[in-house]
Amino acid sequence: MFRILRYLILISLIPSGYYLFISEYFNLSEKKFLEREVLKNEIVEDKKEIIQEKKEEEVAIPNIKKSIDKVQYVEKKIKILQGDTFVSILESLNFEQENIYEIISEIENFFDLKKIKTGEIISVFENSFGEIKKIEFFKNSETIISVNLDKEINLNIRELSKDSYIESKEYTITEALFSDGIKNGVSPDILVKIISLFSFDLDFQRDIRVNTVVSISYEFDEIIETGKLEYNDIKYASIIIDGKQLEYFKFMTDDGYIDYFNREGKNVKKSILKTPLDGARISSNFGMRKHPISGFNKMHKGVDFAAPTGTPIYAGGNGIVEYVGRNGGYGKYIRIRHNNGYKTAYAHLSNYKKSISKGVRVNQGEVIGYVGSTGNSTGPHLHYEIIYQNKHINPLKLKLPSGKILQGKELERFKEEYKIIYADHLSVLYE
Repeated sequence: MFRILRYLILISLIPSGYYLFISEYFNLSEKKFLEREVLKNEIVEDKKEIIQEKKEEEVAIPNIKKSIDKVQYVEKKIKILQGDTFVSILESLNFEQENIYEIISEIENFFDLKKIKTGEIISVFENSFGEIKKIEFFKNSETIISVNLDKEINLNIRELSKDSYIESKEYTITEALFSDGIKNGVSPDILVKIISLFSFDLDFQRDIRVNTVVSISYEFDEIIETGKLEYNDIKYASIIIDGKQLEYFKFMTDDGYIDYFNREGKNVKKSILKTPLDGARISSNFGMRKHPISGFNKMHKGVDFAAPTGTPIYAGGNGIVEYVGRNGGYGKYIRIRHNNGYKTAYAHLSNYKKSISKGVRVNQGEVIGYVGSTGNSTGPHLHYEIIYQNKHINPLKLKLPSGKILQGKELERFKEEYKIIYADHLSVLYE
């Protein structure tokens, strides 16, 4: 009986044990699964943190580079003194000869360094180690040449920005046109242009009197980076002497020349200048003479004006450059073809203005070259010829023909433009 009871108890315990085993197995499996999920999530989160840290590092790299690019340089300004050259300045900055040659060669591809003048400024930029990394200087008032010397030599030409303006002034002369103009805030550059414009009609020492009224309108630019002012063309000019008025308006003709005309369309200028340079004296006249080099009597077909080397030479009239270059005993030579059969020639020049070449249009009074002593010459001077229908004539005895007179549609266009110029002048003057 006891044995039977023991078997019955054992048989009843087997299902309970199996049930407990199965339950515990599933509990353990579920726990391991949850642990795996937690571990997986932790790994994912860790990976996210690692990725995020990596991204932050990647973002930081450009910032570091950016700060490197913004290295602050110390600027030193060097003023060009008498006798200085670009080479001597680089030598004084302890550049090696090989580097000097490379820098000069690179610049000369774009700019003639001989044109840098005494008194101009060269800026040198050094890093914190005292190494020169950049050199800058002005090509002209509107352009900066920047030579970068970091890893290799790179040239950058930067045009400066500018604002353009129209200014109008009016004043009464109490002493002289020039000095009274200065007192009334007129630029010396504009005053020189006024004198040049009216010099065909007025003797400024004899004709200008007290109470003469001067009224002008002109253009100028302001270079934004430097604040420098550049004065351009006069648009309108008037001088009233004893109630009589001389006035002229700027106008571009149909053939492409900028000139000045009165209200009737008559040109202010005469067609040919007798003397195409300032401050010169006549050293040899037109006619037969004993040549100073050959010793033979020979016809001198022009007039010689003695002047220092480098003195600017002006175009004798509006025209087209017909010849530029060396011409035998004339040395460096320019010939200009004008209207009505006239030509002018300029000899013994030291150099030509950079923009002058065959076929270029020039305006009367525009600089075309510089006095020199090239060719058969005993000293610096300009040999000036006026040729009419292929015959040489004496410039000093030339009866000057009148300038251009506007007609037809060109005259109508001028009348429309001068009314606008005059209205603008009054508006600026009295605003």
